[in-house]
Amino acid sequence: MKNLLLLLAWLLAMDAYAHGGEDHGDAAQPSAGPVATTFSVAALSEKFELLLRFEPLTKGQDADMRLFVSDYATNAPIKGAKITITSPEDASLKFAVTEKSAGSYLVEGAFPVNQKYSMAVQVVASDQADLMLLSGLEVGKKLPVGAVPVAASSSLFSSWKNVLLLFGAFLLGVGLTALFLRRRVAAPVSTTSSVAYENQA
Repeated sequence: MKNLLLLLAWLLAMDAYAHGGEDHGDAAQPSAGPVATTFSVAALSEKFELLLRFEPLTKGQDADMRLFVSDYATNAPIKGAKITITSPEDASLKFAVTEKSAGSYLVEGAFPVNQKYSMAVQVVASDQADLMLLSGLEVGKKLPVGAVPVAASSSLFSSWKNVLLLFGAFLLGVGLTALFLRRRVAAPVSTTSSVAYENQA
């Protein structure tokens, strides 16, 4: 029985350790996710939905942006659309658009100045066409500094949680073992008194 209790405590400790490994992996993923490394702007009309994702823009450097185009009513991706993009702030800017997958288009171009830009996006798909404005592209803007420490603090909290789980499992094993030993010591005393009573009779 004692061995069984010790085995139970050991299994609890190993289970906490295994879950700790899973938590570590989950905590590390968000730092590499799109939310932590990209900005996004969107636009809606009665025909289409546009979502543009892009990494921090640097003036004078080529920017690779991803434009997602979907149907407003069904949210289905728009395949094979003809897309033309201009910038109201600078008519000389040129953008190349290449379809990469259903509803996903690569937009390539460069911005010469650190300022806010917008994009006038003309979409022609089958018998539908629309002109939509994507605003809020800010050249020179950096991602929030707080994004990285949040992931780190989450990982730290997970590590402390694992330590507490291990310590709790250890205390549980010790407590169960002590309880079992106490009962085992008490058992011979009652047996002895019973035997003495029989001898007096």
